[in-house]
Amino acid sequence: MKAIFYTLLFLLLSTGIFAQNSKYQLSSHILDISKGAPASGVSIKLEKYDEKSKLCSFVEEKITDSNGRISDFLASNKSNVGIYKLTYLTSPYFKKNNLESFYPFIEVVFQIKDNNHYHVPITLSAYGYSTYRGN
Repeated sequence: MKAIFYTLLFLLLSTGIFAQNSKYQLSSHILDISKGAPASGVSIKLEKYDEKSKLCSFVEEKITDSNGRISDFLASNKSNVGIYKLTYLTSPYFKKNNLESFYPFIEVVFQIKDNNHYHVPITLSAYGYSTYRGN
């Protein structure tokens, strides 16, 4: 009876461990350079561009964590090659911080060409931003 219990316990724990090891191909984060701190609670919308129709289709929307990060866009278990757009919905973030801002949202368009990890961060202030391909 003990052997069955330990076997079931082992299977349950290993399933939980392997279920949490999902890999993702795309991540992003926002650093508010006016505060020198991560921008938490910002919604980021991901869309995929269709070159034939010239339209973007919604993929998913997530909210930055306390470190200003989203690390789980685009599961790596399938091909994600294509052109994508991240839309950073910054207006609510600045309103929450009682700041006026020039950019109500920021759109960053980029292309995934292979199976490597892509990190698309932005540095942000109320009147400017910058982006680059991180790692």
